[in-house]
Amino acid sequence: MPVPVEMGSVVERVFRITWSDGHRSTYSWNSLRRACPCAYCRGEGPVRRALHVASVPADIRPMAIERVGAYALRFVWWDGHGTGLYAFPMLRFELCECEECRAARVQDAGT
Repeated sequence: MPVPVEMGSVVERVFRITWSDGHRSTYSWNSLRRACPCAYCRGEGPVRRALHVASVPADIRPMAIERVGAYALRFVWWDGHGTGLYAFPMLRFELCECEECRAARVQDAGT
């Protein structure tokens, strides 16, 4: 499994990760927040309501990015949220917004 060898910071317009396999991923902050994998955002919390993507501010940004062991990142968002653990496979293979990965997902969806 590829792991991050270089990461951008919260002050940049987009988040970038360079992976140990050489791939360079890019992500918009908004899409990362909307993809939060925590139980609450996925509708498994006590209220049983999933995150409404329209409720995520367009200009959302994290205040901090923390590495969690050797398997995930945790973003601490300025909207007060910070419980989602973004596993490396999710970031590398499901959420990457680079041109190559987007094209591969479109192709996979068509088959």
